[in-house]
Amino acid sequence: MKLFFSGHGETYAVEQTLLTLFPSQRPEYPDDAPGGDCELELRFSEGVHFATASALLRFDGKTHRALTRSKRLPDEADEVSKTRQRRRLLQRAFYRAAVDALGVEPPWGMLSGVRPVKLPVRGVLQGQSLSQAERALEKTYRVSPSRTALAMDCARAALAVQQSLQEDEIALYLGIPFCPTRCAYCSFISAAGNTNQLIPAYLQALHEEVRTAGAATRKAGLFVRSVYLGGGTPTTLDAEQLSDLLSALRAEFPLRDGVEFTVEAGRPDTITREKLDAMKKHGVTRVSVNPQSLSDEVLSAIGRAHTVSDFYAAWEEVRTAQFPCVNMDLIAGLPADTFSGFCETVDRVLSLAPENITVHTLARKRGSRLHAEGGAIPDEACVFAMLDYAWDALRSAGYLPYYLYRQKYMSGGFENIGWCKPGFANEYNICMMEELCSILSLGAGAVSKQIDYAAGSLTRQTNPKYPQEYIRDCSRILTEKQAFVNRLRR
Repeated sequence: MKLFFSGHGETYAVEQTLLTLFPSQRPEYPDDAPGGDCELELRFSEGVHFATASALLRFDGKTHRALTRSKRLPDEADEVSKTRQRRRLLQRAFYRAAVDALGVEPPWGMLSGVRPVKLPVRGVLQGQSLSQAERALEKTYRVSPSRTALAMDCARAALAVQQSLQEDEIALYLGIPFCPTRCAYCSFISAAGNTNQLIPAYLQALHEEVRTAGAATRKAGLFVRSVYLGGGTPTTLDAEQLSDLLSALRAEFPLRDGVEFTVEAGRPDTITREKLDAMKKHGVTRVSVNPQSLSDEVLSAIGRAHTVSDFYAAWEEVRTAQFPCVNMDLIAGLPADTFSGFCETVDRVLSLAPENITVHTLARKRGSRLHAEGGAIPDEACVFAMLDYAWDALRSAGYLPYYLYRQKYMSGGFENIGWCKPGFANEYNICMMEELCSILSLGAGAVSKQIDYAAGSLTRQTNPKYPQEYIRDCSRILTEKQAFVNRLRR
């Protein structure tokens, strides 16, 4: 879609709204004058009393107009407040014109960010009641009743965790950027790990970061509330490598008693009894085993190297090991999947009764094979029906939604939702997604976050994305990580 701006330069905010409302469109900034089809003119102006945004949208041969205004902020108002007002008015004008063009409102209304639950959580922490936060979602941001109810369920789970957090607690993440094969939908920085010679050198650098960050955490008087090993696939490591890493974490970091400890054993073809024994020995409390689909045809279409039979064998091994909590990931909208096939997957997973089930919506991420090569996937109406079925089935089985997030290029502008049996919410996922506490992240591509939720401030420290760069720049990373942890001291 061609974009023409006047009186503002809010490129990012407008592009996010564009991706939400017109996911198949990409922003263009032509040099010629407006007057064609599939284009948006978005203007902002300030008068003596009012700030005004107007949108003129040409789409499918028709013209749609919208105007929004608000009382102008005084000249002495801070720039942050002025920027927020300008963006809100521009997005609202664009939204109204787009809804007129499309004839339907999207499920998340005007919300374009990846963390819709932050809005009610922040509102409650700033003095709103839960009912006021709920009304804001529906009335101000035009969120549908079903998504409002979903967001409020997740907000209650987040507020419960927030109230239990101590000021000296942080969360810890370690990234293992290796997988047996690359899935068609994956855009993460990962490498085939079964023959990859980078793993020993990578682990050597990671152990150095663990020692440095662990010592700095102890010196700062901080404690780790939750640990999460993600990737990639951490169980791409062999049993000895995995055991050594878990042992180092236990030795170097000050972990709270009863620390929540997750390892993504996401690929069933990487799970062995020896690796599970290592995890059990070192206090892992939550394991994620991710079938994505229980259809061999779908698994083949997305490039998974395992079969449904392999998944069931891995599941039996994990259950025999008696971890307190097991998660399974499913994806709605995968290539070669159908509504009936997805429903069968949901029913079969529910029959196994894992403590957590995460239902993702397919996103055609840049950098993924699916984005580059294309291919047939279920349409928006089918994905909506898949999610609707999953919601009803999960609630009927006693599961509750506890965290959610959205992504760019996601089918239908829907969401990813974590569901749990009562008492089994994953605190790391909540803290990470709602940014309730600082996150210390180690490994290639890791993003650490210093968070002051009360002040609304967030500072990031990012490691290099690629394993080769991470290994090469290890010395610099250690210096930066130590300085980052030092800033976490209260």
